[in-house]
Amino acid sequence: MKLVADANVLISAVLGGRAALVLNHPGVDEVMTTEFTLAEVQEYVLLLGRRKGITEEILQLAIAALPITIVAPDSYRSEIKQARKLMEKRDPDDVELLALVLHTGEPLWSNDSDFAKCGIPWFTTAEILRRLGILGK
Repeated sequence: MKLVADANVLISAVLGGRAALVLNHPGVDEVMTTEFTLAEVQEYVLLLGRRKGITEEILQLAIAALPITIVAPDSYRSEIKQARKLMEKRDPDDVELLALVLHTGEPLWSNDSDFAKCGIPWFTTAEILRRLGILGK
């Protein structure tokens, strides 16, 4: 299984949430995201991690250790216009991520319901864990 990951699931993985089970599962071949999404992860992980008393060094190491592929914007640039049309009114910060999904054809992994009406394959962490046999139906 290949997935395109939103910031919320990557933040969860870094901070010890169930998303880490998806990232480390042998049934998941590749998890991709955008540079923009990774920057969002870094910003929010540092903020949330400080609240939990986790040092910035540990948080940076955890982010660097994420088993993800960062896809350069040039790869999905041709899909930006369509993604903007589908997403801009809901969350303009997710336009690049949606463009990557449109480019790759891989499902989006996000717990954000903004993607529900975009006509793309979209799974929450719980849905992926069920598909991987980690959670019961």
